[in-house]
Amino acid sequence: MGSGGGRNAAKRPGRDRAVKTSGSGRDLKVRVKTGKSRSLSSKLWLERQLNDPYVARAKREGLRSRAAYKLMEIDDKHHLLKRRTKVVDLGAAPGGWSQVAAKRVGAADGSGGRVVAIDILEMDGIPGVEFLHLDFLDPRAPEELKALLGSPADLVLSDMAANATGHRKTDHLRIMALAEAAAEFACEVLAPGGAFMCKVLQGGTETTLLAELKRDFTSVKHVKPAASRADSAELYLLATGFRATEISR
Repeated sequence: MGSGGGRNAAKRPGRDRAVKTSGSGRDLKVRVKTGKSRSLSSKLWLERQLNDPYVARAKREGLRSRAAYKLMEIDDKHHLLKRRTKVVDLGAAPGGWSQVAAKRVGAADGSGGRVVAIDILEMDGIPGVEFLHLDFLDPRAPEELKALLGSPADLVLSDMAANATGHRKTDHLRIMALAEAAAEFACEVLAPGGAFMCKVLQGGTETTLLAELKRDFTSVKHVKPAASRADSAELYLLATGFRATEISR
């Protein structure tokens, strides 16, 4: 898992890429040659990364991933990351969401708020972020996260996604399983009035999860920030106003 990278991050092309550019001025586009050791899918992924304005912007601004802009856009509209908020970031690596959260809640400079993150992948340290290097689906993970938190959270975020198989139905089912696990955990740790947001894929099988979230939260909606690629089926479920009393799992 990982923010924008998947639960088990797919192998990316190596450093020995061969590229060329076409066009001129603002239309300059990087094209990648297909080598003996590079599959077509790797070539297309690398081309997309090299030509993605959010990837370039993230590098310029010192952010871990383009996914940071998704959270910024959502937070600017829905005001989830308030000062002194306690946040859990599920599937945090490489750390784009944790960076944004730590800065906006005050954890980065020690002025308030906390960010607790987890991922199966290693993640370099981020000021104000407490990181647990463990698979979220490991049976030990929920209790270790709760111990690290020490008290209820205000916001649970999940950008977890399994490696894509190329089979749309299988990919949808796998990401929904992660979303459901994240939702169950959120209902165990959130304080009254807390919020939960997770990545899903458009596909129509999230009916059960939607029904459960609508029971446990006062408002549930789909959000798709501009930073999400237009050709992607990815969107986010945002649930706010957690009812933590008798229906809390």
